[in-house]
Amino acid sequence: MTPRATPPFRADHVGSLLRPAKLHEARESFAKGAIGADELRAVEDDAIRRAVELQRSAGLLSATDGEFRRASWHMDFIYQLHGVGKSDEKLHVKFHNAQGDIEFSPAGLKIDARVDLDGVIFGDHFTFLRSNVEPPVTPKQTIPSPSMVYYRGGRAAVPETVYPDLEEFYDDLAKAYAKEVASMAALGCTYLQLDDTSLAYLNDPEQRALVAKMGGDPDKQHVRNIRTMNAALAGRPEGLTITTHLCRGNFRSSWAAEGGYDFVADALFNELEVDGYFLEFDDERSGGFEPLRFVPKGKYVVLGLVTTKRGELESVDALRRRIDEAAKFVDLDQLCLSPQCGFSSTEEGNELTEDEQKAKLERIVETAALVWG
Repeated sequence: MTPRATPPFRADHVGSLLRPAKLHEARESFAKGAIGADELRAVEDDAIRRAVELQRSAGLLSATDGEFRRASWHMDFIYQLHGVGKSDEKLHVKFHNAQGDIEFSPAGLKIDARVDLDGVIFGDHFTFLRSNVEPPVTPKQTIPSPSMVYYRGGRAAVPETVYPDLEEFYDDLAKAYAKEVASMAALGCTYLQLDDTSLAYLNDPEQRALVAKMGGDPDKQHVRNIRTMNAALAGRPEGLTITTHLCRGNFRSSWAAEGGYDFVADALFNELEVDGYFLEFDDERSGGFEPLRFVPKGKYVVLGLVTTKRGELESVDALRRRIDEAAKFVDLDQLCLSPQCGFSSTEEGNELTEDEQKAKLERIVETAALVWG
């Protein structure tokens, strides 16, 4: 086995990082009108430079901006699509943890015009990141997958007055994302990740029941989502690596769905045209490694074995044992290692410290070196 010179890397990570205290304070001051946009951006810039150095010093070969300019991993992006607006209604998503349940209630969305893309979303974010990353580290840009524009709202969020035929909505959505992919590549992005909870959520029978309640087809929604993603990626430029990250919810160390990847595995691995999959496998919620038997040659699976939901540090031996277990179903050379999810999918962050975050990133690099060289 040898290290990988191109993404996904043997030691990698999902994207978001814990927001430092100074950034939280600056956001609060900005919200109160105590500081302006320029002052907030200066604090963000400094925090991102420090985040890039954290990733470099940990030994990672990929670096993100920690998603420090966002409040949410997906909604900050989605609301910038032409035709997508905030709904007056709140979404109510129930998350679970060992202590009980908590509710995440962001603003919903509504489609009020044909979906399109004006300019490039997060283009300035990536340009700043790229200017602060030096080889051999590769800057990675994360964006939500097109599935997230539809999954939580369903047909009710896509009025028939705008889209009498739902297939036209999916077509426009794919075209808008295709523009984003091409624009990112034009800015020099060589590593783009589409974050998608739908393809993990749909493994959970309770989530499929919710899809049915919203008027969707729970048995085929994952296939429809994959088809839209493929249409968005069909014309991607050469030299652009595309990965996807699947998780079952990540909000303040809590989760929303459970279940292994069995329901979606065949279509996920054999039909979705991406280069690699970041999959969470940090505990029994995620099921076993058996679905990895569907992974074809030429694709990579980044095993999310290191949890971001608590600070306890995994041992090297335990991680190596689990990698060996996964390698019973897919070739070891097709595997990589990462955290199970981001450390801060929303600005609130998970319940661990920055020192614990750093230790987990270093443990991933240490373990990957022992396994793959």
